[in-house]
Amino acid sequence: MTADTPPLALDIDGTLTDGTGRLDPRTFNYLPAWDAPVVLATGKAFPYPVSLSHYLGLEQNVIAENGGVVLADGVVSYQGDRERAQAAADAFVERGGDLGWGEFDAINEWRRTEIAVNLDADEELLRSVASEFELDVFDTGYAFHVKTPGVEKGTGLKAVADALGYEPADFVAIGDSENDVSTFDVAGRSFAVANADTAAKEAADAVVEESYFDGTASVLESIRDDSA
Repeated sequence: MTADTPPLALDIDGTLTDGTGRLDPRTFNYLPAWDAPVVLATGKAFPYPVSLSHYLGLEQNVIAENGGVVLADGVVSYQGDRERAQAAADAFVERGGDLGWGEFDAINEWRRTEIAVNLDADEELLRSVASEFELDVFDTGYAFHVKTPGVEKGTGLKAVADALGYEPADFVAIGDSENDVSTFDVAGRSFAVANADTAAKEAADAVVEESYFDGTASVLESIRDDSA
């Protein structure tokens, strides 16, 4: 790769994982060797992408909680209203809803700006309660996210790009879910892996033939060949 190697904005689940949801071990070969910033952009709680960046040996530039938390160049910023999301979640439970994560809620324990709810939850009730609190409910395919309107991965990418001295259009984005659409909208090039949902496929510049990290690896190989 050369100085023309573009920075990356990579989703995690469904993009860096295999079909079982496990991190594909090939990420340890591909990502640390990338000659440009690699930004992990996920709906997961903030500690997850930070930890993954650490173990991959990457600079810790991350977009977490669907844009609610951004870490770039050592500075953390928060865009979402966790207190309001928690109040909505409490009201949802009081009215008979169930967040669906069991007694120890590891999904939300370290979440700073939103609340995630299991896809088996009463969606109609959840959306009704969230509306009362003027919050959005976003289905990522892995969970319902109760979040502040206007907070998206794409706005997070703009913030990261600015902090790192890039334009959002300099980035290549790869993802698989509706929550990647905003990232695709601001990145210069975007790719949906074959397992992506309809919204991601329609928003991406291209849909690759392979699924999960196989698809991501095919994009990285193509970029590497073009940059050689």
